[in-house]
Amino acid sequence: MIGIIGAMDKEVDDLKALMTGLEGAAEPSVEEHARMQFWKGCLSGHEIVLVRSGIGKVNAATAAEILAAVYNVRAIINTGIAGSLDAAIDIGDMVISTDAMEHDMDVAGLGYDKGIVPDQETSVYKADDELRKIAKESCEAVNPDINVFEGRVVSGDQFVSDKVAKDIIVSSVGGMCTEMEGAAIAHVAWLNNIPYLVIRSISDKADDSADMDYPTFQKIAIEHEVKLMVEMMRRIK
Repeated sequence: MIGIIGAMDKEVDDLKALMTGLEGAAEPSVEEHARMQFWKGCLSGHEIVLVRSGIGKVNAATAAEILAAVYNVRAIINTGIAGSLDAAIDIGDMVISTDAMEHDMDVAGLGYDKGIVPDQETSVYKADDELRKIAKESCEAVNPDINVFEGRVVSGDQFVSDKVAKDIIVSSVGGMCTEMEGAAIAHVAWLNNIPYLVIRSISDKADDSADMDYPTFQKIAIEHEVKLMVEMMRRIK
């Protein structure tokens, strides 16, 4: 069984509408943990657990830990939207994580570089190569009108909507896109030794235009995500 996490209703509603139940049931079943609903069923014939985590790193980490501890998933995929940190990545394009970092982890006062979690083996959480390969091939197959990029996804409890904040993130931890959940999910997946992948459709440029771009392009970005996830589940063995 594979766990799929989205942060907002719209990110999971379209996937939930495409799910069927397990063992011949017409509808997916639902259970509640930590005020979150976990939908069990099939997508493209593959058994999944789908959850809307809510926005932010704590919500995302909680959802990921429940998928690991309660549902014993064999992989976690986080879908959603993000702001571009790279001029080459346009609104509507897709970013597939090679790794993830928390850009708001800041213990510089104790001599650590930004993004580093003290007393931990790593603070750079590598994505699963096989999931990454499948996601890229799936996106190219079902979304031929957009570009697919592979690189670092960075996360923090901050909606980045000005160039100054964007430049600080890029100079300190790098990254192709920024959002508010992926690295927390990656962190939990690493702690539990579970393969993971973050997939982000670009909805804005994470600069002074972000407030205007986000509502306009959110719907298109999510449509790309849904098509990708359906195809990805079809291809996963």
